Amino acid sequence: MSINNNQAKEKKSYDGLAKFFYDYLPLIVFFLTFKIAKTPNPLITATIYMLVTTIFALFISYILTKKIPQIALFSAIILGIFGGLTIIFQDELFIKLKPTIINIIFALILLYGYFSKKPLLAYLLGEQLKMSNHAWLVLSLRWALFFIFLALLNEIMWRSFETDIWVKFKVFGMMPITMTFTIFQVPFMIKEVKKYASNSNLRLRS
Repeated sequence: MSINNNQAKEKKSYDGLAKFFYDYLPLIVFFLTFKIAKTPNPLITATIYMLVTTIFALFISYILTKKIPQIALFSAIILGIFGGLTIIFQDELFIKLKPTIINIIFALILLYGYFSKKPLLAYLLGEQLKMSNHAWLVLSLRWALFFIFLALLNEIMWRSFETDIWVKFKVFGMMPITMTFTIFQVPFMIKEVKKYASNSNLRLRS
């Protein structure tokens, strides 16, 4: 039993470390490079370093956990496309558009699932959270609308402010906003998990 517990703790530790690598390390490198780069366009230099760091992070994640999360891989592909265009054409417009595009894609995927009655979030989180299809659909709609909000917010930020402000927003703004939104969903998820468990127990007794 203790061996299984130790293995579970070790796996959780590796998962947390891997998440740091692919979620936070590229952003940290991006921000620091932007601040210290002495090149004509530090944003493009920062994009190069972020792209390289993302590839490194996914590689380390695979070594630690023997898997690469689908969302992390998808985000890396989008970064590769828009980061590559930024580097090739030496135009920072592409990397500024990347958050808009990726959030719109996420929103469209979730909206498709919502209107087709397919709770796509359940495929990603269903192992951790057991809820009814209706609850998953409600959560999907909320996240879809939130992603649209993030896309619009990114458009406002890069079109209305200097690049330095946009970089600070991307690194220090989007993540706290997302975490705050996630926290606000917790009461709903707890209620629905309890309701699902209660209904499952009733079905087993009957």
